[in-house]
Amino acid sequence: MSETGALASTPTIPGETASRVALTPAAISLLQQLAATHGPLMFHQSGGCCDGSAPMCYPAGEFMTGDADVLLGVFELPGSSGPDGTQTEPSTLEFWMSREQFRYWEHTRLTVDVVDGRGAGFSLEAPEGKRFLIRSELVDPAGRPRPNGSQDRPAGTGQAD
Repeated sequence: MSETGALASTPTIPGETASRVALTPAAISLLQQLAATHGPLMFHQSGGCCDGSAPMCYPAGEFMTGDADVLLGVFELPGSSGPDGTQTEPSTLEFWMSREQFRYWEHTRLTVDVVDGRGAGFSLEAPEGKRFLIRSELVDPAGRPRPNGSQDRPAGTGQAD
């Protein structure tokens, strides 16, 4: 975990050494809660209209990925104590993005965060009164942040992405 408490993914794109995706502590907490109920999880972010800019959380393997998708990173999600005191096991969580959407986001580092509000209908957090969102940060080809004030902007929220 970083000094901000964010959990970085393991890079999966050939030739890349920097993480492309991170989870905030709030996202980790909600994912642990969802994993206790649904088992191992995954994210997919498509490029369509409506909730296309929101990462969708599914039970692992429930959303079929293929050649039209890019695996941006893999997280080792820590286990946690459930509300009844049971301990959940650590689990692996993959973050996928449609290849078409990745063409637009290839110069960014993404951070998955969670806020109060109505989530997408099929994403697992929707019944919890929460929604996952992406905060993007422009990076140079070496993966270093660009010094242009582009940090911490929610993506797909009506603000300039």
